[in-house]
Amino acid sequence: MQTIIDEQTVKDLEFDLIRIMLHDMCNSSTAKAKMAELAPFRKPNELEKALRELKEFHRIRTEGYSFPAIDFDELLKEIKLLSIPGSVLPEFSFLSILSASRLVNDLVQFFKKEKGVFEELELLMKDVYYTQDIIKPIEQVFSPRGDIKDEASPALASIRKEIVACRSRITRQFNRELKNMTDKGLLGDVKEAYLQNRRVLAIQSSHKRKVNGIVQGTSKTGNLTYIEPQSVVAMNHELEMVHDDERKEIRRILAALTESIRGHVELIESYQKLLVALDFINAKCRLAIQLKCSMPSFQKDNRVELIEAYHPILLLTNEREGNKTFPQSLTLDLEHRMLVISGPNAGGKSITLKTVGLLQLMFQSGLMIPADQNSKLSFFRFILTDIGDNQSIENQLSTYSYRLKRMKHFLDITNKNTLLLLDEFGTGSDPDLGGALAEVFFEELYKRNAFGVITTHYSNIKLRAANMNGALNGSMLFDKESLEPLFKLDIGQPGSSFTFEVAEINGIPQHLIEDAISRLDDRKVKMDRLIADLQKEKAHYRAKAHQVSQEELKTKTQGLEFERLRMKYEQKELAQQKLIEENNLNINRGRKLSAFINAYEVSAKGKNLNKELLAEVNKYIAMEKAKIVDAKKAAELKAKSQSKKKQVAKPRTNQHLIKVGSTVKLINGKEKGTVLELDAENATVAFGVFKTKVRLNRLNFVR
Repeated sequence: MQTIIDEQTVKDLEFDLIRIMLHDMCNSSTAKAKMAELAPFRKPNELEKALRELKEFHRIRTEGYSFPAIDFDELLKEIKLLSIPGSVLPEFSFLSILSASRLVNDLVQFFKKEKGVFEELELLMKDVYYTQDIIKPIEQVFSPRGDIKDEASPALASIRKEIVACRSRITRQFNRELKNMTDKGLLGDVKEAYLQNRRVLAIQSSHKRKVNGIVQGTSKTGNLTYIEPQSVVAMNHELEMVHDDERKEIRRILAALTESIRGHVELIESYQKLLVALDFINAKCRLAIQLKCSMPSFQKDNRVELIEAYHPILLLTNEREGNKTFPQSLTLDLEHRMLVISGPNAGGKSITLKTVGLLQLMFQSGLMIPADQNSKLSFFRFILTDIGDNQSIENQLSTYSYRLKRMKHFLDITNKNTLLLLDEFGTGSDPDLGGALAEVFFEELYKRNAFGVITTHYSNIKLRAANMNGALNGSMLFDKESLEPLFKLDIGQPGSSFTFEVAEINGIPQHLIEDAISRLDDRKVKMDRLIADLQKEKAHYRAKAHQVSQEELKTKTQGLEFERLRMKYEQKELAQQKLIEENNLNINRGRKLSAFINAYEVSAKGKNLNKELLAEVNKYIAMEKAKIVDAKKAAELKAKSQSKKKQVAKPRTNQHLIKVGSTVKLINGKEKGTVLELDAENATVAFGVFKTKVRLNRLNFVR
């Protein structure tokens, strides 16, 4: 199965703006070009792989891993030159290859250290390996500043020494000429200059014939003539010859270095491929971080479940302007696959529809989305849109003609793997006639088992959706008291268009609004008001339900806190009771010993008057010691008995069955909850709207 979208869908959903943002976040030209053509993956398995890569990279960037910066120069020119026998790479190419080799070595070391943690990204590394075979030869030739070292060859070292010596001789001789001309008063205010890389004397033009040398130029005013003294001309020629020797030796060195690098051309090609791939993923990760995105779970069955989802372009625009952005939540599944949204203009219907379409398009293009991490999306073959006014002067098409052609295209290809996004469905023609045709189209698309989000003002479409098992109505809420849209989607009933209320907001005189109302069928006006009143009542009861829910949450929280404190006090009470018993025992022992001491008799004659008393003391000590030994043996027997029971007994709580999504309840508790997260010892469980972390040994598996 392959995903198919057209450029009109890309334009309608503003996916081209996402491409531009990603393009600007890439470092390399190849990744930029690839990002400019970003499109939904054609196969689900390719999409899943890309999503896993991005999720792993996002973990690296957000969980504090020390990861190398993906900053490099592309190696396309270098690879092309290395494939030509006898070619010589320029100096900057070696520096680019050196930087890439170091970066890849750092990447190899990172994934070696984190082996098995980022499996998808490790697969990208399969054609590269750690090596110094490219780095060492280049470092032997180039200094850390990127210059060719004197030590690159003995010949180059000798040539550069000669260059230094030549310059020194030229400097000494020129300084003698400069002093001589100064003494003769032939120089201008500026005594010397550099022209054509030569040091020259600035002679007053009126005295130029008094100086023996070669004229290299004059000043703008003509007052000065720049002359190279004859005594240094030969020296400068000699310096040029030595510089030519230097250039030839450098080319020889670079030629030899090129040959040593040429044997690694396949590895360098792998560098290019790997670094561009990471640059591409890194750009997607940067966008995800900027938009505070998360990764929805990939569903095999067709499903769109968005929780607290934002339109990314609107989110960034509002952040720049300091405005609030309202998230939306909705679900499309096999039981409710077509959502018809109605409500006032400027209430957010189109934004909600575009949010669904753009986030689905981003997801199928391998991107994370600005929505709650518990959101769920699947893979659609066709993503089709009809949004906005698409007149075509060139083809002489009106808005309605364009929409009819677009609808014919939809009817030709729509199936169960299609996601339709139709804004202001059926408009552009006579309301009654266009509405009837729109209803027929709606029924036909429904029969094709398509998924879709549709916005409309037509009552017949709202009514038809209410009578279809796989369709449902939704409305954008409107505060009738403040006459302000709330930008919140409410699932379950159609919404009023609030035509006259919106007109009032926009300053239309009241008498014109009342005149318009008087011209309508009373039943239609009453019906619209009834829907509006129902929305108001539903909003009121929703607020009450939320309040009750908050109170229940508060009660449950207080109940859990009470239980925690009760257990704490029970443990404290047991500890105190144990301490009291130990103190009483010690007091009794103390009294007994005190009685022994008081009964002890002392005789000056040294007669043994306490023989019976000492026998009684020894007997008492033996009895107390026997009690301690017996208590210790009893405790050991009890511990062994409990250990055997644990080995034989089956786990009462069935903890081994608990996983994410399981229904559980507290041991000795009645309230059931759903497991949201799980680790080795704890589980995050939602009891209604209340979420808490509970140790596994306190949970009982239900289903």
